Amino acid sequence: MVQKTVRLTMAQALVRYLAAQFVEIDGQRVRFCAGGFGIFGHGNVTCLGEALFEHKDELPLWRGQNEQSMAMAAVGYAKQQLRQRFMFATSSAGPGTTNLLTSAGIAHTNRLPLLMLAGDAFVTRLPDPVLQQVEHPGNPSLSVNDAFKSVTRYWDRITHPAQLLQSLPATINTLIDPADCGPVFLGLPQDVQGWAYDYPEKFFEPKTHYLRRQMPDVRELEQAAQILKTAERPLIIAGGGIQYSLATAEMRDFAHTHRIPVVETIAGRANLVFSDELNCGPLGVTGSNSANNLAQEADVILAVGTRLQDFTTGSWTAFAADAQIVTVNVGRHDAAKHMSTPVVGDAKLTLPVLSEALGSFRAAGGWLERAAKERADWSAYLDENTSPTGEDGSNRPMSYAQVIGAINEVCDAEDRVVAAAGGLPAEVTANWRTKSIGSVDVEFGFSCMGYEISGGWGARLGHMEKHPDKETIIFVGDGSYMLLNSDIYSSVLSGAKMIVVVCDNGGFAVINKLQNNTGNESYNNLISDCKLAVEPFSVDFEAHARSMGANAETIHSIEELKEAFQRAKQSERTYVISMKVDAFEGWTQEGHTWWEVGTPEVSNSERVRKAHEDWEAGRAPQRKGV
Repeated sequence: MVQKTVRLTMAQALVRYLAAQFVEIDGQRVRFCAGGFGIFGHGNVTCLGEALFEHKDELPLWRGQNEQSMAMAAVGYAKQQLRQRFMFATSSAGPGTTNLLTSAGIAHTNRLPLLMLAGDAFVTRLPDPVLQQVEHPGNPSLSVNDAFKSVTRYWDRITHPAQLLQSLPATINTLIDPADCGPVFLGLPQDVQGWAYDYPEKFFEPKTHYLRRQMPDVRELEQAAQILKTAERPLIIAGGGIQYSLATAEMRDFAHTHRIPVVETIAGRANLVFSDELNCGPLGVTGSNSANNLAQEADVILAVGTRLQDFTTGSWTAFAADAQIVTVNVGRHDAAKHMSTPVVGDAKLTLPVLSEALGSFRAAGGWLERAAKERADWSAYLDENTSPTGEDGSNRPMSYAQVIGAINEVCDAEDRVVAAAGGLPAEVTANWRTKSIGSVDVEFGFSCMGYEISGGWGARLGHMEKHPDKETIIFVGDGSYMLLNSDIYSSVLSGAKMIVVVCDNGGFAVINKLQNNTGNESYNNLISDCKLAVEPFSVDFEAHARSMGANAETIHSIEELKEAFQRAKQSERTYVISMKVDAFEGWTQEGHTWWEVGTPEVSNSERVRKAHEDWEAGRAPQRKGV
């Protein structure tokens, strides 16, 4: 029997295949690829652009302002969609492609699906060297696209149209696989994009994908249960993987059945609502005293869906030296870290069977009382820390914590919060009282400045699908705003309204704080401490936002902020609220486990030498891989 074929260019085949991939979500079949973001140039407009135009209804294309920000938007969308759907970003060649590199790092670090379609030099090499080609005389096949190999889960250069028959299924498998999920990079040489091939028609038949769920190995499960049953002071670390597994209910039920206190990672914020009696706060460097005190005393730790990043573990000083760690993770790499007892499996399937294996086991009453006290102390501290007035009734300098507390007070339960780099991720993690499950996106895996507004744009596009009447709230510092703000314009053009809260502290204040805490003088972080040719001055963020079509205002107090937020909620387009916050006072003091940073062993400064000694003294409880 002769196989039926259809003759298409490589670019046409690629787009047609993407349009034929579906995924089942909540019993409904939707396209796995929700569309993409694109800036066209000579490397992708003539062939890939032609193919995308033919499928513009099935795969809507949004025009961004910068390739890096477009890919960040795709990452933000995937995160909001809990990795169940993805978007692509396409670039022309050369600098347009290298702009994608940072965003690939975000997606790789956070295990998020992102498809990058980038132009490449001609395979024939007949016109070499071409515009934007970086030549390597000793390796003519090498291009800037090869730089993505370190920040992708799957990388390929399509040098012949037939390669798509292998490469595209591998691409989709990578984007949807729970364990290996991450960014995919496809280099598309400009000549090959237009070459035609007789593809099997069957290749383009619609296909529905499902979230793969792996059951745990029985022996690993038994070993984990045996260890947990010995616990006198058990503790659950709830990571972001719980949300991607859609297992928040299973985790909550497990904790309540066995009466085990829960602490959250940064990525795992909003696994539990604040009012849950077992929610004992965020863990680690940017955490709470409640979570960190419990972690120090826990004898068995069940880490679920976390890669145990240094901010979670306090560079591995957060736990007792003899504490046993059991991990539940779909990725074997994450499950076996620091000689943990691994249970490789999907959290949604694993937690119920692990609960069954534990039988009637429950944490001791004394441990629960200890956790309840820590939780109450944490709540009281938040009341104090987010208050605009001191104990004597006087006004305090406006701080990140006060801003966060005010927005937290007046926002709706299903509003979504986005933060990324600088001081705000720590302050949001420490001070936000979660009102609904999965409502917080703090990108602190790659800690990428500029993600806030661009990632927020993508998150808003996804958030609108389920909660069109709720808000996507962006917390951003003046430093990140200055780095990447053009997607305020994108959000207005696309009708993806955001509320952007700009906290202006005059530069990179949190790094200035780290600089001072390690004995160094303030230098090159706050604008006032930089080499300048003029007197330092503040940016008019309100005027700037208005110039991009947003509504905006500047406020000067917490009460004004609450009133401005209500106006922002009524606005039909993106609304920017700008305010000054103090660069030195008002930082959250709770939590803050030790964090390993390099400090000078030798210095002319006595303060630096003393800080080095003090910092190294904090290393004493650090676990050395066991």
